[in-house]
Amino acid sequence: MKIPTKTLFHRPVPRAAAAAALVALLCGIGGCGRAEKEIEPVVSVETTPARRGPIAQVVSAEAVVFPLEQAVLSPKIASTIGKFLVERGSRVHKGQLLAVLENADLSAAAEQSKGEFEQAEAGYATTTGASLPQQIQKAELDAAAAKAAFDAQQNVYASRKQLFEKGAIPRRDLDSAQVALAQARSQSEVAQRQLDDLKRLGEQQALKSAGGQLAAARGKYLGAKAQLSYSEIRSPIDGVVTDRPLYPGELAAANQPLLTVMNMSRLIAKMRIAQSEASNLAVGHPAELKLAALDAPVKGRVSLVSPALDPGSTTIEVWVEVSKPTPSLRPGMTVEVSMTAKTVADAIVVPASAVFKDAQQADYVMIAGADARAHVKNVKLGVLGGGLAQILTGISPGEAVISSGGYALPDNTKIKIAAPAPAEKGSDAHDSAAKPSASDKD
Repeated sequence: MKIPTKTLFHRPVPRAAAAAALVALLCGIGGCGRAEKEIEPVVSVETTPARRGPIAQVVSAEAVVFPLEQAVLSPKIASTIGKFLVERGSRVHKGQLLAVLENADLSAAAEQSKGEFEQAEAGYATTTGASLPQQIQKAELDAAAAKAAFDAQQNVYASRKQLFEKGAIPRRDLDSAQVALAQARSQSEVAQRQLDDLKRLGEQQALKSAGGQLAAARGKYLGAKAQLSYSEIRSPIDGVVTDRPLYPGELAAANQPLLTVMNMSRLIAKMRIAQSEASNLAVGHPAELKLAALDAPVKGRVSLVSPALDPGSTTIEVWVEVSKPTPSLRPGMTVEVSMTAKTVADAIVVPASAVFKDAQQADYVMIAGADARAHVKNVKLGVLGGGLAQILTGISPGEAVISSGGYALPDNTKIKIAAPAPAEKGSDAHDSAAKPSASDKD
């Protein structure tokens, strides 16, 4: 007996039976009752072996170029500009006359003061050379005459005393001679005292008076001469005139810039850097100045490391001197300065990008182990520079340090060492990198 095909395909199937059939099918394929294993992730990284080699700590900063010497010349007096003797760009030497201000009144005052000074000088010579010696000479003569009179009267008294003792003269003659002797002695002493006082005090006072007049006249003359000199603007240094804002005939105000002279035989790049970076810098360390207009950097050296910290910015001022500047390097320019602070000839170095800090700010690197897993190694750093970091302790040369892909990588993570990018093939770091292990290929 045949069963109609149409009836076979259109028989309704219960839903419970369909569900049971599906469960049986899945159990037959995957195995019911077994827990599915969790798949462990594999991170692709790049490695660079730690190696021995030189490393230099390079401190870089932006700096402004200044001349070694600069003089902004400002007149001390206000006057009309008579003439300029130089132009912008003129080379000048120390003491050279650069400009002259109108000075007719000052010149006349200086001449008047000069005449008064010469008059006081002549009076001083007359006082010290004529008047005072004459007074002293007269006093000496008076003292000598008084002394002679005293000696003569003393002889008279001695003679009368002898005659009185012999009874040849009366008592009153002896008393008269004794009084005359006392008067002569007093006159002699007074004359000698006057002579001494004149020599000691009169000479000092006379010289002091004459000297004071002479000094006052000299001071007035020098003041007028100085005022006249202020009308002549001279260069205090050797250099080049870089600015001359006014023209002849204009009024030059006192203490306002009239000329600027720069000594550009040596230039100084001044910058401020953090105290931590300046700790290893010292005078004499080599430096380079990079300028966009120049293909090659300009060589220089550190000439100053400020001994004091700037309280406002907590930075240290550093100067780099360029003894042979190129024409393209000019004062006022901003340049990039690189200074070599410290050099280690034989150090264990790794890429600086391979060094990280943990939550406690301790330095560490990730090592690619032989078990195809990443391992944390705490390290102590030394010099940093040129994209490299010196490792003082923590790892040994030859260990494969994860240089890419190691950031925030947990310890003991399974890794796969990727081949270096085509542009980096042939570099020392990647040529010596550890090769993938057999487990990685699995």
